[in-house]
Amino acid sequence: MMERAAGILFPITSLPSKYGIGCFSQSAYDFIDWLKEAGQTYWQVLPFGPTSYGDSPYQSFSTYAGNPYFISLDDLIAEGVLTQEEVNHADFGSDPADINYKKIYEARYPLLRMAYQRSKVSSNQAYQDYVDENSWWLKDYALFMAVKGRFHGLPWTEWAEDIRLRYSYAMDYYRRELYFDIEFHMYMQFKVNQQWNKLKAYAHQNGIRIIGDIPIYVSMDSADAWANPELFQLDKDNLPTAVAGCPPDGFSATGQLWGNPLYRWDYHKKTGYQWWITRLWYSFQLYDVLRIDHFRGFDEYFSIPYGDTTAINGHWEKGPGLDLFRKVEETLGKHPVIAEDLGYVTDSVRQMVVDSGFPGMKVLEFAFDSRDTGSANDYLPHNYTENCVVYTGTHDNETLVGWMGSILPEELETARNYLCDHYTPTEELYQSFIALAMRSRAKTCIVPIQDYLGLDNTCRTNKPSTVGGNWRWRASWDQLSDDLRDEILALTKRYGRMNWKAVEAEEEEAL
Repeated sequence: MMERAAGILFPITSLPSKYGIGCFSQSAYDFIDWLKEAGQTYWQVLPFGPTSYGDSPYQSFSTYAGNPYFISLDDLIAEGVLTQEEVNHADFGSDPADINYKKIYEARYPLLRMAYQRSKVSSNQAYQDYVDENSWWLKDYALFMAVKGRFHGLPWTEWAEDIRLRYSYAMDYYRRELYFDIEFHMYMQFKVNQQWNKLKAYAHQNGIRIIGDIPIYVSMDSADAWANPELFQLDKDNLPTAVAGCPPDGFSATGQLWGNPLYRWDYHKKTGYQWWITRLWYSFQLYDVLRIDHFRGFDEYFSIPYGDTTAINGHWEKGPGLDLFRKVEETLGKHPVIAEDLGYVTDSVRQMVVDSGFPGMKVLEFAFDSRDTGSANDYLPHNYTENCVVYTGTHDNETLVGWMGSILPEELETARNYLCDHYTPTEELYQSFIALAMRSRAKTCIVPIQDYLGLDNTCRTNKPSTVGGNWRWRASWDQLSDDLRDEILALTKRYGRMNWKAVEAEEEEAL
């Protein structure tokens, strides 16, 4: 069970940076220092993978690869494979609070290509060791990305049949033809891995643990689906027969159509869930704690006929349940996991979370929703067990300030009654909600950085079921002030969530 502690949800892409998007640059190290000085134990990030259309980290080209946007250009300058002038000349966008993905793509990849060409990486023993250790996924991924480039970015389902269906002669042909493109993609993964390991080690030295995040599903346009079609509900042409999503509810009359391929759970069971065991093993190497998205999908998953434009015609199918996680624990041992058990939660889902022993999630914004009185009580703090993680909101929610401005007057009144607070001005009430989450019984409390900053919905991370305008917000160092850090520290101490281990480690180092 996780100790009573606190942390901050802050996507890597949202870190302050000079080059258009947050990455593994000095800002990431400075933020770890800031977290430590604020008494925090956890830094929660979003999924790590290279993003595809829509820029969502939950729709990645690979479940194993890291996002090349995270590579620190300053580190490459220090290595001598880029110059400061070359980087300064690139156009990453002019708004320091916004990520312009089009400009990032057009500016970063040419720079990374130059760095690769100058790196002499083929003679680098550390690179060779990395490729050898990761060849079981890396070579398929690098070939996938290189062929995708040859087909001008088209999804693999629209490639020529011979390579789409991985005929051996086609695989050999493209490996020869695209040798340097393949090596370029392997080089970028080497740098992501190298820089992440260095950053994570620094976090550990400072008593900060990383909460990672993996989606339950992989993207259809991914190396995973292309290289392993037998794992998914695909037909003889490797097209989906059904796809993932969520049913209609009070938030969406037509539900959510995600479009991810669904798993052939019978096949996974026959293999002893080997693919899942490998996936989770790899994730446990990357992170200290793993949040598994859409945990209820392991109990039952929503299946939507392929080709439908909404989720209306979908239906529930039975998932693997605890059988999968028993096999994982039997093979890998116990690891800290957070079960994202939000959404339409049934009694069987609740029981599965309890039986797993994993802490579930409680989102404070859900506690006062008059449209969903059946489950709202689950999110009221007086009903929490210790074995849960409380969030004011997640990356998919409105900011606290935005949420207070969008809910019904009677809902805000209900929330004020719960807080016993009818005096605090509404524009400052977000602080009372943060305090409510921090003093709850939940062993762990995670607060998105936007909520600590009191920002409105123009700064939210994602608005589900929309494309465009998401995943773009960035913070500045002016916002991450010493005053805010000290306020968070005081709050963290007040409610018994202080990271004393980091303090003790610092004191021992000073002796």
